[in-house]
Amino acid sequence: MTLYVAAYDTESPRCLDAVRKIVAVHEHHQMPATFFLVARAVAAAREEYVALLRDHPLFEIACHSYTHMVLRDTPEFGKAGPLDQFPHEIVESKQYLEDTFGRQVIGFRPPVSAADGLRTAPEALRLIDEAGYEYVSSLAWGPQWSLPALLVRPFTYAEQGYPRLWELPPCGWHENLLKGNNRCGPVRILLFPPAMPETIPNDYVKTPEEEFAYNNKPFIDKALADDMPQVSLIWHPWSLNLFDPEMRMLHMTFAYVRERQMPAGTFADLWRGVAHQ
Repeated sequence: MTLYVAAYDTESPRCLDAVRKIVAVHEHHQMPATFFLVARAVAAAREEYVALLRDHPLFEIACHSYTHMVLRDTPEFGKAGPLDQFPHEIVESKQYLEDTFGRQVIGFRPPVSAADGLRTAPEALRLIDEAGYEYVSSLAWGPQWSLPALLVRPFTYAEQGYPRLWELPPCGWHENLLKGNNRCGPVRILLFPPAMPETIPNDYVKTPEEEFAYNNKPFIDKALADDMPQVSLIWHPWSLNLFDPEMRMLHMTFAYVRERQMPAGTFADLWRGVAHQ
């Protein structure tokens, strides 16, 4: 059965107000979620994040780096930061989040992510393994850095020398780009011919209903049809709040997950399922 995983790349000060709303929606639907947290953003509002997320039975705390520094070169979003900063971004961020939330952090999502996960990022993989992470969620682009990211089954980095480290890929659009919320102008991201033409709108989506129709529903339906282990969309709290302050899209999506009678969990739940099967 396909596990539905709600997850949020919580990366800037603009995310806090959105997280308040997101937590309320999850509590209403009793829907689990993973929060990939940038440590610097948490540090800027530590007491509030602790009050919202610490010891909450629905939520997993995972890491999204310390400052949101890119860890590998990307064609659209800049080059990787200096290698001497990698321990701060990967190791010290984990330690900070564990100290802040009083629980083990086992998951890491690198800023921006990549089209091949971390297969060609040896220094990042080494530090992720040494830090004690159990999984990464980094394969968040389609072929040739296209979007949307396709459904990909979990795999390990055994070929790179890390057989116990799992990759748990998300899928779909980076919803901030689907909406044009980055204000960066057109981005060269479409693959031709598209693998899922039903997910390609003619323009930026304009309503929560369009977002659900072009991104969420098609990927949930395809994951179920293909008997995928997981389906998890790529969401950013600041962008969700900017586009849809009432969080209508979240309500629609969670209602649809329940309608399809899908189990819901966190990335930690997914990792336990695939690593111990």
